[in-house]
Amino acid sequence: MELIRKILGCYFILVILFACLIGCGAAQQPAEPQINSAATTPASPNSAADGWMTPQQKLRAEQITSLFENDTIELQYGYAENINDGRGITSGRAGFTTATGDAYAVVQLYTDKSPDNALAKYLPRLKELAESGSDSTSGLNDGYSSTWANEAKNPAFRAAQDEIVDREYYRPAMQTGDQIGLKTALARACLYDTIIQHGGGEDHDGLPALIQRTHQAAGGSPSDGIDEAPWLKAFLKTRRATLENATDPATRQAWAESTYRVDVLESILAQGNFDLHGPIPIKVAWFDVTIP
Repeated sequence: MELIRKILGCYFILVILFACLIGCGAAQQPAEPQINSAATTPASPNSAADGWMTPQQKLRAEQITSLFENDTIELQYGYAENINDGRGITSGRAGFTTATGDAYAVVQLYTDKSPDNALAKYLPRLKELAESGSDSTSGLNDGYSSTWANEAKNPAFRAAQDEIVDREYYRPAMQTGDQIGLKTALARACLYDTIIQHGGGEDHDGLPALIQRTHQAAGGSPSDGIDEAPWLKAFLKTRRATLENATDPATRQAWAESTYRVDVLESILAQGNFDLHGPIPIKVAWFDVTIP
């Protein structure tokens, strides 16, 4: 019996030791993460966290506009010249102009962050032109364009351009898309390009007026239950008519020569590429390029 008790005692000791070893190993394992059902699911690389566009879709929209503004899908931060469209000197990645005030906004923001930049000296004149809406280039002909091009080598100046584009054009266009019930990246890209060229003002040629005329032509908006594809087709038709006969005589000729913007957007619509996935082949009279 004594032998059996010893054997059983050893057995129990071994069982206890084995249990301790298992317990220690479990303690060293990372704890199972607690799932908070109320937490927001992180956005995947292909999702739009803000409900607007994914980073890839936004880049393609910007490349499309860059193609129109600068004949290349590479954003041209250093571009600057007077294209004689009634808006003074056009410059930068989104065609900021001295007459409409967005060029002034870029230089002012840049100067706020980098006071000693070479463009700061033009701020008083840029402010005057912006406030009057003048297309005059007086006071800018002594090197403004070349200075802009040189400053574009500075990442801070490029960042200022990016910020003004988002503030003045991208976010307002996306918010407008929300208001009228747009769901597709292509429709939102069309609003984005339109607000950059036409502006978001209340004039007859501005984005709000184009949208109102489109609603009338389409019998409502997507938020009213109108299918987005025919609504977008009507919007592009309305934009073409506006470009062909702009209200502002100062921009009329230049705009009439820019209907290729609608040609390109209509070609993407014809491809059925509503989510702006790449590659996007663009082959119209003016362009033969592929956006990755």
